[in-house]
Amino acid sequence: MPPIRSKSGKKITLRAVRANAGIAAAYQRKILALVDDMARSYAWFLRAQYRADPPVLAQDASPAAALLRALNGLFRRWEKNFEEAAPKLADWFAQSTWRRTDAALKKILRDGGYSVKFQITPAMRDVMDATVAENVGLIKSIPAEFHTKVEGMVMRSVTAGRDLQSLTRDLQKTFGITRRRAEFIAHDQNSKATTSLRRAREISIGITEGVWLHSHAGKVPRPTHLKNNGKTFNLETGWHDPDPKVDANIMPGELPRCRCTWRPVVKGFS
Repeated sequence: MPPIRSKSGKKITLRAVRANAGIAAAYQRKILALVDDMARSYAWFLRAQYRADPPVLAQDASPAAALLRALNGLFRRWEKNFEEAAPKLADWFAQSTWRRTDAALKKILRDGGYSVKFQITPAMRDVMDATVAENVGLIKSIPAEFHTKVEGMVMRSVTAGRDLQSLTRDLQKTFGITRRRAEFIAHDQNSKATTSLRRAREISIGITEGVWLHSHAGKVPRPTHLKNNGKTFNLETGWHDPDPKVDANIMPGELPRCRCTWRPVVKGFS
């Protein structure tokens, strides 16, 4: 497909495509539904164990060992649940982001007077596959991280002879941490996937430049991103972030909690 070019012969800058908050919210709800079910299962299990056989001090290791075996059995069940759900969730998310990003870009091009037929390119397929794989990995990591924290917390509670009420408070804190991580995954991946899919799509139709747009949304903006606001960069290579903590070529929305985006630049004839 020939690259699109400005009809006036001069460069024109189009509107930006932004990550869709609705997709992020829906993705978050789907992941949190799994997390909430897992947390309730662990809470019920621990209440039942403590009421049936309150923990004793560590000089007799048998009750603690039995509790640990039972807890590991519960983990294996939830690990399997997440492993089965992860590919479906990740595929839904990637497909939804792809469709929405393409639709938004098509409208922006159409409003600018360009009618473009999008095709599935190898680069787009690679981005889709990578997006699905990354999200599968992130979703599958949730129960392992949660279980490790709960296991340590329970063993410390048994050793110290603490009661169920104290353990329940600790469990709620751990649950809160896991929930916040799940929320972060949903929103962070929404930005990253939108960026990756947009980039591949725009390059495929001949758009290779963008104008960086700082979001002005974060409480603590990245100084380098703020300074780069309004500047043109190459979509194929990305923009080099001089922040010593980064010191690499990046795209808007690629770093954690980055909400920056870009306006695509349609080149003129030359």
